[in-house]
Amino acid sequence: MIRRGRFYLEPRSEPASDETAQLEREGYTIIRGLLSGQQVADLREEIGQVFEDDPPDERGQRPPEDAAMFRYAMLNRSAASQAAAAHPGLLAVIEPLLGEDCHVIANTAWRNPAGHPGSHGGQNWHIDAGPHVPLADGVRWPVDIPHPVFAIGVHLYLQDCRIEDGPTGVIPGSHLSGRPPPFGRLLDDDLDYEGQGVVPLVTRAGDAGLFVSDVWHRRMPTRQGDHGRFFLQVHYGRRDIAQRILTTAESNQLSPQAIARATTERDRRVIGLHPAFFYDG
Repeated sequence: MIRRGRFYLEPRSEPASDETAQLEREGYTIIRGLLSGQQVADLREEIGQVFEDDPPDERGQRPPEDAAMFRYAMLNRSAASQAAAAHPGLLAVIEPLLGEDCHVIANTAWRNPAGHPGSHGGQNWHIDAGPHVPLADGVRWPVDIPHPVFAIGVHLYLQDCRIEDGPTGVIPGSHLSGRPPPFGRLLDDDLDYEGQGVVPLVTRAGDAGLFVSDVWHRRMPTRQGDHGRFFLQVHYGRRDIAQRILTTAESNQLSPQAIARATTERDRRVIGLHPAFFYDG
């Protein structure tokens, strides 16, 4: 665990919560009952209104029925979403791993209709960017050194998410692998890491599910009686990691002249114009 010292990050000596310790050790945790009933109701109302009023965002190549499930940059669209992202109980869990000056890097509302899991890439086993410390096959992360955490994903559940609803599944400890999930097993329900199989994040409305960006995770298959999913996703990153709330085409620090001079794809990326990917698409 870390803290922001006078200027730089340094090891943290202060105690942290059990959820923080589990998040560092296993790559995931659940905060039960984080949001009150009123907070859930406010989020459901405001986010639901955004889905009704605003058309789907054009990000990435996906069918219209999939695009309809997402609304991005929610803290710009909803005061309740912005307040939820700054919930003290949530920050108390993530700050010991990212630093007290961590910030929101992406903020997307998900509303998966019942009976329609979608074809979004989250159906496959994946990691959210990285791995931030790549390791070659056969190399293990030292057991006596806590693995650094660079980004954390949070799902704030606005309705119960049961096993029938296709909850997010995580594989504990896989964030230590330094590798993405094996490409030949991206839809394998029995995937494991060093003997540890999937743990589904079965939750109630008001709970928060947290996972580090490097842990292997996916949406599990839905079952008969699927009610769909509705949650606010917030990704937090260390201060050094750029925000991805808007795409770089929408938000950048470039002059029109500099953009016009970037005539190749590599030219565009080197000045910071990246295609939508991971957190922003």
